Amino acid sequence: MDVINVEIDNRLSIKPEYKIDTFVSGNKYRKLKYNILEAKNQNKSTLLTFGGAFSNHIAAVAAAGKANGFKTIGIIRGEEVSAKIANNPTLSFSQSCGMQFKFVSRSDYRNKTKTSFIENLKNEFGEFYLIPEGGTNQLAVKGCEEILTDDDINFDYICCPVGTGGTISGLINASKSHQKILGFPALKGDFLSDDIRKFAKHDNWELIRDYHFGGYAKINTQLISFINTFKKTYQIPLDPIYTGKMMFGVFDLIDKGYFNENSKILTIHTGGLQGIPGMNKRLEKKNMPLID
Repeated sequence: MDVINVEIDNRLSIKPEYKIDTFVSGNKYRKLKYNILEAKNQNKSTLLTFGGAFSNHIAAVAAAGKANGFKTIGIIRGEEVSAKIANNPTLSFSQSCGMQFKFVSRSDYRNKTKTSFIENLKNEFGEFYLIPEGGTNQLAVKGCEEILTDDDINFDYICCPVGTGGTISGLINASKSHQKILGFPALKGDFLSDDIRKFAKHDNWELIRDYHFGGYAKINTQLISFINTFKKTYQIPLDPIYTGKMMFGVFDLIDKGYFNENSKILTIHTGGLQGIPGMNKRLEKKNMPLID
């Protein structure tokens, strides 16, 4: 599924992947495409995955599972969240799609990749097709390789937000030798590079670590103002976890002269808009401005 690029100015364009679907949008559609096919090939009837209380991935798996006839199970980080489903837009939507939840402590959640933890889940729920947190695996990277098309060959820089590393890995693999891929991590820390190298076939990439705004899901009034101004100016909504931070970073780097003169920049809007209502609930409690 190709998405038509939107030109912001003569140097900068955005690929609005969020338009693919309301809930299975952007990189979530790309990551789940081949995993859904593989689950069908394995004759699995249940999808099981992991995520936080406001996870785009959880909502996408729930919606994709319902659309494709799968039962879905979400292993949710934080036992305290179990009493707040009705007030959580992401979880209430996922539940409306038929997703069953298992809430685990944050310490137990850290064991989500361990064989013993997975075996205990199989004993509890029976057979399932496992999709990792954030959806990143080899099939997800294959799907993300389809984001770039022949129409994107003239861009010198490809910019994208980075969560678990699957999307940027696909972009790296699909890029041309003259292109540089810039990733804007939403999380603090240096672990992402090793995760990306597991899947990336080229070395034409770099992580720009200066625009996480304090860490995952951290946000301030400067970022909120940027997101709201961007939407008003270009009629394109940005989510505060991923694309908002990336676009803020790209604009800042342009102002600082980071990009080569006369170069063309393509930014990837990876979706995530379903998370805005949940973020606004948090901002309201803090008496901060809301995201339009």
